[in-house]
Amino acid sequence: MGEPLHTVTTLPTARQAGCPFDPPAELIDARSHSPISRYPFPDGHQGWLVTGFDLVRSVLADARFSSRKELMRHHPLIDYGDIEVPPAPPGEFLLMDEPRHGRYRKPLVGKFTVRRMRLLTERVEQVTAEHLDAMEQAGPSADLVTAFAKPIPAVIICELLGVPYADRGLFQKHIDTFLGGEVSDEELYAAYTATQSYLAELVAAKRANPTDDVLSDLLDSDLTDEELQGIALILLSAGFDTTANMLALGTFALLQNPEQLAALRADPALTDNAVEELLRYLSVAKTFFRTALEDVELGGRTIEAGTTVILSLNTANRDPERFTDPHALDIRRQEGGHLAFSHGIHQCLGQQLARVEMRVALPALLHRFPTLRLAVPAEEVGLRPETADIYGVRSLPVTWEA
Repeated sequence: MGEPLHTVTTLPTARQAGCPFDPPAELIDARSHSPISRYPFPDGHQGWLVTGFDLVRSVLADARFSSRKELMRHHPLIDYGDIEVPPAPPGEFLLMDEPRHGRYRKPLVGKFTVRRMRLLTERVEQVTAEHLDAMEQAGPSADLVTAFAKPIPAVIICELLGVPYADRGLFQKHIDTFLGGEVSDEELYAAYTATQSYLAELVAAKRANPTDDVLSDLLDSDLTDEELQGIALILLSAGFDTTANMLALGTFALLQNPEQLAALRADPALTDNAVEELLRYLSVAKTFFRTALEDVELGGRTIEAGTTVILSLNTANRDPERFTDPHALDIRRQEGGHLAFSHGIHQCLGQQLARVEMRVALPALLHRFPTLRLAVPAEEVGLRPETADIYGVRSLPVTWEA
């Protein structure tokens, strides 16, 4: 006889007080009962919540589970009634299956290889040094989010895509709005529409005057302007917001774990390992959704065709069956293979870029400011809500000895 069926009746909207880096307690509790639980959506649909590492990884690699936007339940927390969800707009390949997904992703793969991203290291070092110089001159205090975490990946992704530097603040504001989880539906739609309008103008400008960037390189393909807009939106938002939040939240986590911070400062050779551990420990892209295209056996349960599955990546990356002492930040950890960049055909295209930026920026910050510390009590640091697509901090006030 199999394990009794565990049911999670509501998904959390906040993290446990005093535990800003841990997944919500309700998700950790669900994983302690079973790696897969029933989850009734607000509209009555009987879905599933998957919290175990092996099962999450299995679903992400299984083509029988679809990423198509129009097949998903509308929202795990809200009942939108009978509203029909349209397919993803052209180019927005994260919410598509093959072959449409491959049409958009394949032309990009060669532009984000490990070798190409490593060639960017010197430029990332320059941009990081410029922002650390500005911090030091304006100090001895700063909001690390606006002074460091956001501008570094924003500059790099803008240069890669050929977005004019002067326009950086505009797209940064709009992406903050529709990924931050703190605005009304009307404000979210307005920011999305404004971003799309800007990208339409950008693609038209590239058609008229191509430059040396990823977007211009795609002009020789058979992709339409509308498809190029969608691709640019995915690359801009993913290439900026996730890394910005990893830099800020990662610094916060290190400041709250002084023994780990001291170890990293003492031994720069630990940098690569520290980056991987922070990615696992924080898992800012925390939740994905899939819908079964046919009946699938998963973890001893039958996932019926048409059923939506919620994948909790941050809980999977804290699975005690996969990681020893999973809730501890340990930059010497030898267990690799986290799911912070997802897995399967949708594994993050820009993961090597994110690694380069973190490997350069975090050690540079810690070296430049050896007395860096929070300027407010940890409980006063403004965190993004659990409803945000990407978890992180809104602001991180820090100070140091001048």
